[in-house]
Amino acid sequence: MDINRRVAYLTLMDVETKKSFSNLALNHHIKIHDPGSPAFIRELTYGVLENKILLDHYIDQLVKTGAASLKAADRTILRMGIYQLGFMDSVPEYAAVNESVVMAKKYCRGRSGFINGVLRGYLSKKDQLTLPDPAEDIVKYLSVKYSYEPWIVELWMEEYGAEFVEELLAAGNETPDNTIRYNWMKVRKQDLIEKLVERGFEVSEGRVCQNALYVKGSGLLETGLYEDGFFSVQDESSMLVAEKLDPKHGETIMDMCAAPGGKTMAIAERMNNTGRIIASDIYRRKLDLIDREAYRLGMKNIETRAWDATRLDSSMIGKADRVLVDAPCSGLGVVRRKPEIKYKEKTQEMDLLPRTQLKILTNAAKYVKVGGTLVYSTCTINPYENQRVVDDFLKKNSMFEVEEMIQLLPNRDGTDGFFICVMKNEGLLI
Repeated sequence: MDINRRVAYLTLMDVETKKSFSNLALNHHIKIHDPGSPAFIRELTYGVLENKILLDHYIDQLVKTGAASLKAADRTILRMGIYQLGFMDSVPEYAAVNESVVMAKKYCRGRSGFINGVLRGYLSKKDQLTLPDPAEDIVKYLSVKYSYEPWIVELWMEEYGAEFVEELLAAGNETPDNTIRYNWMKVRKQDLIEKLVERGFEVSEGRVCQNALYVKGSGLLETGLYEDGFFSVQDESSMLVAEKLDPKHGETIMDMCAAPGGKTMAIAERMNNTGRIIASDIYRRKLDLIDREAYRLGMKNIETRAWDATRLDSSMIGKADRVLVDAPCSGLGVVRRKPEIKYKEKTQEMDLLPRTQLKILTNAAKYVKVGGTLVYSTCTINPYENQRVVDDFLKKNSMFEVEEMIQLLPNRDGTDGFFICVMKNEGLLI
């Protein structure tokens, strides 16, 4: 059995049956099995995850009882086989079919003939397979074609036109650029660029943030430059949050939902190890990640603490120059990196998110000094979690004024989908 396809299968099964995060499961299995082609594994794994609804739609047309009737192992191997046959030009047809049959013999005992028959049926009928008719149901058509739960398509159709929504859905299925934030406390930008180029990487300047670099090449985190703290991996949309917070040397900053700490580190770098950053998160184990990152990057002005942001800390009222609320959210802006988010069901817990976000933001506002700055951000594309939360907040906190409101979108800006709202405490009740 091909070890690369086996690793992809094990990863997909972890996501399917254990609800594992795809990036963590994939890194885990690559580390354990040490396969020969991690790039092939990532392409196959993420390709299947990004197109799951579409692949099942094809299986529905090839299997009389439909994809939902199949066991997870059968369904996963069929998805992998059809994806290789229909989307990976580098894979010969015989290899895709034969390797799927071999895998079925190990993981789907007695079902190898069935797997073989369905895949050969796909080859003979693929030109006859159809998508839903967009004229009859545009939401269903887009949901199947781009593999998003229908409620997400409906949500975005409320805000944007059908053509723009299709572009947004397609952008969420693209592989994001590898973006790093250079640590200007340890290295000059040009020096880091030269070091990376010397090691065979292609490097270009960021489009949104001045301390961003796009890097092409493999083994970036093994160069030694990462361990030396010269850079961190971070999307430009996330970097922009720290840039818009605009921390100054010597200030007191509160980062309310800090883990895993990317924005905290970006803030600390801008402060050049001066002042005080209080980085809070509800889970102590997640704060350990921040402490380790701070050590790697040489940051000494960060204090981590376990704190539930929905609770008010009376000892900090009016003491912070700037407060960041990077709120827990639905994550619809980062499906390029975590495609399993596209298949979240719309639950009551999700419906209650704006209430939690508003509570955290309301508490955070009390920590901001008069004249200070409050930034609210999420990594989602959902007005109910973004603009409407801000609107509800401002109705009861009229001393704050919006200075800037940004919604970054992957199809328009080339970044993850992020919402950023910068507010100032004017200190006057209106």
